[in-house]
Amino acid sequence: MGNRVICMKKKDVVLRSGGDGSRSKRVNRSQRKLLADEESLHRQALSMAIHQAQVSQRFDGSMSRRIGSTSSRRGTLSDPFANSKQVPEFLESLTVKKFVLVHGEGFGAWCWYKTIASLEESGLSPVTVDLAGSGFNMTDANSVSTLEEYSKPLIELLQSLPEEEKVILVGHSTGGACVSYALERFPEKISKAIFICATMVTDGQRPFDVFADELGSAERFMKESQFLIYGNGKDKPATGFMFEKQHMKGLYFNQSPNKDIALSTISMRPVPLGPMMEKLSLSAERYGKGRRFYVQTLDDLALSPDVQEKLVRENSPEAVFKIKGSDHCPFFSKPQSLHKILLEIAQIP
Repeated sequence: MGNRVICMKKKDVVLRSGGDGSRSKRVNRSQRKLLADEESLHRQALSMAIHQAQVSQRFDGSMSRRIGSTSSRRGTLSDPFANSKQVPEFLESLTVKKFVLVHGEGFGAWCWYKTIASLEESGLSPVTVDLAGSGFNMTDANSVSTLEEYSKPLIELLQSLPEEEKVILVGHSTGGACVSYALERFPEKISKAIFICATMVTDGQRPFDVFADELGSAERFMKESQFLIYGNGKDKPATGFMFEKQHMKGLYFNQSPNKDIALSTISMRPVPLGPMMEKLSLSAERYGKGRRFYVQTLDDLALSPDVQEKLVRENSPEAVFKIKGSDHCPFFSKPQSLHKILLEIAQIP
């Protein structure tokens, strides 16, 4: 059914509201309450962002034995854990317990705060990273022009791992390009790569190309977008982009809680443009041998389910999982379902 607009005469409005004066007072009170609620959300969000800056610095891991068989399959998940008591039973037999969580465009390590908490409660070791010019990384986003520069914090983290240690690498949105880049550079360090509504590109493809259906071609975006940032001056090429708050809410957070939207709108930073426009060079010998898994978000307005389905057809992963009721940020809108999928993938032998 469509929305209906009901027109009433001015007389009817006055009678039902008790008069213009009382209606005006109620509106003013309502506006004041909304402003107070919004300010409260922003204070809480800022507190969370600061806390996550501290959480993201932690990097400790452990090794153990491996679990037995779990089938690789397509799954649709919409409910929280059916039986959380199963978690300790498989934990002791896992070979790889360390998850490295890579954020998408504009976000930072802070966006994973719910995932960090749930993985830690399950006895696993989540590690977050701020990509260059993102989150609390102090690099000027306007100076980041290549995917190598953008991924540098992730690459340094992987280089710092002990020789025999492996991780499960998780990438969200355009963070998937960094995951692909890392797979090409360090296939021996990555046990599994998980792409969450992410740019799982093929060889020679640009991360931005994945969003072409929503944003238009890269060439058109570079010429016409109102969201471009010219950090080196208007006479120079654009250095980044950032959506306005209302656009972000519509694209990314159509199913997310208000508190997480508030956290994001005060914490997101401009996106370096160069890395998004760079074609990846991915080889069958290195990237092609990596174990890739894809998580689709079925209420996503930033990267539609159809586009995500196209990605997995063109660059087939080992398994695909689907989350009902999730927007582009399942770590906000469906954190328990996302957690369940991460645990299930961890168990796949």
